[in-house]
Amino acid sequence: QVQLVESGGGVVQTGGSLRLSCAASGRTVSRHSIGWFRQAPGKGRESVAVIRWSDGNTYHADSVKGRFAISKDNAATTVYLQMNNLKPEDTAIYYCAAGGYLSVIPSQFTYWGQGTQVTVSS
Repeated sequence: QVQLVESGGGVVQTGGSLRLSCAASGRTVSRHSIGWFRQAPGKGRESVAVIRWSDGNTYHADSVKGRFAISKDNAATTVYLQMNNLKPEDTAIYYCAAGGYLSVIPSQFTYWGQGTQVTVSS
């Protein structure tokens, strides 16, 4: 099993930055991919970025490429999402999740954190 705890959300103005953290624990963390997803009010959950723990391969959604970056700290078993040049359309609840594949499909992720709110004001 994998346990995930997100932190770092908040309110920021357009153009600002935030860094989200996902602290992962459990004996099998290194066998998983860790992804960041977001869900805005009235919308479905969408993939933002994913990183495969074993080799560090990453995926970033087109909507965030060049603005967001996913990374990991092996020693701290923590995954980060650095978000720069934030836009109002980035407003959502951000979740981290652990799954067996470098995937963008939420249903392929087994373990989920509780989510953290990101609000970007215009």
